[in-house]
Amino acid sequence: MAQALEIRTETKRPRDTRVIGLTSGAHFVSHFYILLLPPLFPFVRAEYGVSYIDLGLALAAFNLVSAGLQTSAGFLTDRVGASAVLVAGLLLSAGAFALAGLVPSFWFLVAMFAVAGLGNTVYHPADYSILANHVSAQRMGQAFSIHTFAGMLGSAVAPPALLLLQDLVGWRGAFVAAALLGVLAAAVMILQRDALGGPIPRAANRPPEEAANGEGWKLLFSLPLLRNLAFFVMLAITAGGMQNYSVVALGALYGTPLSIANAALSAYLLMISVGVLVGGLLASRTQRHDLVAVAGLIAVAITALAVGLVSLGAGLLIASMAIGGLFAGLIMPSRDMIVRSLAPPGSFGKVFGFVTTGFNLGGIVSPLLFGWLMDQGHPRAIFLLGACCSLLSIPTVLGFARRRSPQERRA
Repeated sequence: MAQALEIRTETKRPRDTRVIGLTSGAHFVSHFYILLLPPLFPFVRAEYGVSYIDLGLALAAFNLVSAGLQTSAGFLTDRVGASAVLVAGLLLSAGAFALAGLVPSFWFLVAMFAVAGLGNTVYHPADYSILANHVSAQRMGQAFSIHTFAGMLGSAVAPPALLLLQDLVGWRGAFVAAALLGVLAAAVMILQRDALGGPIPRAANRPPEEAANGEGWKLLFSLPLLRNLAFFVMLAITAGGMQNYSVVALGALYGTPLSIANAALSAYLLMISVGVLVGGLLASRTQRHDLVAVAGLIAVAITALAVGLVSLGAGLLIASMAIGGLFAGLIMPSRDMIVRSLAPPGSFGKVFGFVTTGFNLGGIVSPLLFGWLMDQGHPRAIFLLGACCSLLSIPTVLGFARRRSPQERRA
């Protein structure tokens, strides 16, 4: 029997690799799209003659639609199949960004970002459904880690790639090129649909009846989960300031050249990816995930304060942003373990879907708030507010340690 199990595991490994690669590729595209506009702020702003808060409306529309419809996308994923929903989301986002680049109207661009927000709703429910149902249990942890890493890598690649495209074909051409990336990812998934198909266990595809009743909503609005929701909102606001406005803030504050500011942002985003991998190893070796998160939050706050208060040379600026990114990534696995510890059996998807809505809520507030600060001539506040949000996040996670499952206790 052991030999048969080993043979089945070895047979399944190539398919696992294909599934992980396909979903990670989609996650890469989704994060690339999230950062499509910010690196091109100066060029879009100059062409349309709009303010930073006007540009923030596009990002707010994207996040507002994502926040409002992400749960519905999860229901649709269960009904028609995750791979079909994921391909549709990729094509919808790609079409919206292509049109935003081709049609010369600022308000049409804002509307297309709202449409792209609808496409963005599919990634988490569809990706995690595919991984959960089509990757072997032995590789599940590795699958989630690679999936997260790929998303962070997409964020890191976006700024330099988009600036290069801007130099070659202008910002409109950069939008169209980014759209082609989504079409390519969708085409690959269609060609590899046999890896993403197959039967889904009924228990995994049909949530228990009580998940939709009043007890479910009582769980979601319990104090621990509301604290976690607040934690995700704070993280999103901090990340929104650093990712979307640090480049223009550094230019306004210190006269930092665009190339240096974008290099610092790329270092920040790239080191988030590294931090995710390091944080995953750390999360597997400790039960005090709250203390890991607190240490990371303090480090992020210190680096944000350093960048906002001191005029650093190019090397120190890039190094400081890289350190901040490393600790921002380090938080993520422990953050997810905290959420998992609060989810009763059979409620992980519901609980995780609820608290991660905080990303979208923070994404609605962040561009309007930071855009207003830039328009009012307060670029330093971008970094100071990010540091404050990191420190204010500490009470939302303190006291949450991972609970060991009965299986782990018996091991």
